Amino acid sequence: MDTHSKHSAEVEALRSVAIIEFTKGVLVLLAGVGALSLVHRDVWDVAESFLHFLRIDPHRHYAQVFLRLAEDATDKRLWLIAGAATVYSSLRFAEGYGLWHVRPWAEWVALISGTIYLPFEIRELLHHPRPIPFAIFLINVAVVLFMLYRRTWGASRERAQTPSPANRAD
Repeated sequence: MDTHSKHSAEVEALRSVAIIEFTKGVLVLLAGVGALSLVHRDVWDVAESFLHFLRIDPHRHYAQVFLRLAEDATDKRLWLIAGAATVYSSLRFAEGYGLWHVRPWAEWVALISGTIYLPFEIRELLHHPRPIPFAIFLINVAVVLFMLYRRTWGASRERAQTPSPANRAD
């Protein structure tokens, strides 16, 4: 694979990660808006209706956990959730923008944030091994390794291939 093709493949990979990050930002922002829509409402009633709509037995363990969370919800907590969702989404949008435009700072953000998730994902897999969390873990490992490559060996390769101003032929 020639240098140009390799660079193009890396840019495509960065843009794929950017799309993932942007999508995560949108989903969390929607969750935050959903939390705001519950302010000044009986959250337990809404949660019970939601379980009924999905035809989930409210006596099941996870339904009970969901209903307990709804019972403990206050307007203040809903605003905090919405605020946290906004901050998280903003970070994901900035990271997605930076990765799309091949910015080194965004690659560092992706490397660090992806690495932070790994211990939690491993713990979850050890306690509850399931296919979807395992697939998410593998994708995250691939992203972390790719960003590690980009910020170490890839970055040094790019610096070596970029002509210095003194050696550039104009």
